[in-house]
Amino acid sequence: MAKKNWREFVRNNVVTIMFIVVCAVCMAFSGYKPNYVMYELFGRLSRNAFIVLALIIPIVAGMGINFAITIGAMAAQIACILVLEWGIQGFGGFLVAAALTVPMASVFGFLIGKILNKMKGQEMIGGMILGYFANGLYQLLCLFIFDNIIPINNPDLTIKGSKGIANTMDLSKAGGMGGTLEKLWRLPMAQATLVFAAVIALILIIGHVRSHRKNNRKLSMQLSVLALVCVTMQLPIMKDLFSMVQVPMATFGIVALLCLFNVLLMRTRLGQQFRAVGQNRTVANAAGINVDKVRIIAITISTVLAGWGQLIFVQNLGAFQTYGAADQVGLYAGAAILVGGASVVRATNTQALLGTVLFHLMFILAPAAGKNLFGDAAIGEYFRVFMCYGVIALALVMHAWSSVAPKKKPKLTDKV
Repeated sequence: MAKKNWREFVRNNVVTIMFIVVCAVCMAFSGYKPNYVMYELFGRLSRNAFIVLALIIPIVAGMGINFAITIGAMAAQIACILVLEWGIQGFGGFLVAAALTVPMASVFGFLIGKILNKMKGQEMIGGMILGYFANGLYQLLCLFIFDNIIPINNPDLTIKGSKGIANTMDLSKAGGMGGTLEKLWRLPMAQATLVFAAVIALILIIGHVRSHRKNNRKLSMQLSVLALVCVTMQLPIMKDLFSMVQVPMATFGIVALLCLFNVLLMRTRLGQQFRAVGQNRTVANAAGINVDKVRIIAITISTVLAGWGQLIFVQNLGAFQTYGAADQVGLYAGAAILVGGASVVRATNTQALLGTVLFHLMFILAPAAGKNLFGDAAIGEYFRVFMCYGVIALALVMHAWSSVAPKKKPKLTDKV
């Protein structure tokens, strides 16, 4: 039995195990110091974790990976262009862009959901094609409608000597929204661990008090683990490992809130409907659940969250490519969540965060490892792109394989 369970574990987590091995090999040959790797990794996590978490709800609802999150990202970029045109500066500009993203992404998500309901079972390829279609409309908006039909008065936003929106939007100019979220509150890793541990402990204690079935032993173990983590992070070796890291508390706080939102949502009636629809649409419909409505809600929430995720991403970088920044959002986010052990039918916060760590760790290490091993950093670039597409292909193959249930032959009996 133990051997069978071990084999099942390896099969279900083969992608995660493969990436751990690849990251370990790349780390050994990259030549980077661990503290530099941690610095780069935390920078990428603060930019990318939110948008990967935005994929969970459609997966739970049985719609697979929502590759149409690129459309939510486009909504965020349109909101950024409008904020720059209106001259709203600093953190206020970021908040206005976030507010503008909601109605646009909600409308886009509703339309996406209506279309995907017409192609049940083919949602992922449908979402990808919708992303390409929306990209054409987005380019029409930026190249023709803006600065022609809709006047743009800020000369920094337009193509010099022509009409339309410029290729690069700079958010880091004086008074811009670039980096405003990260600048709100930064702490060294040791102090950040204490803050997050205190918040988690408070949530656990409140949950324990409100619970009808109080498990004192479980609570004690959880608090003990938190205390051990806090003590470990104060050790000199750990402080040296994270010496270059300044944790953007506001950004990671928002990521933590999204994790909490996902957990609490799944405990509501709507969350249970997501699960029921994801497990079996026919049974859910027979139970009185409006399957199409639930699927539209799931894809709309995901699209809005993706828009906010893209907003966090571009303000962190301080700039974005107007016509190319959203193209690969769905692909990279989908690959990241699959790396963490998720599948096209099941995903959790833990899998999304673990996948983000491993996926972007490989992105940091692969070019340097390729250069040291083969004398060419481009080999590492090719390898990580290959892994990105390969992980998605492998997940789809494994899903198709597991979906084919072996047919059992009926046993012959002597009964008449």
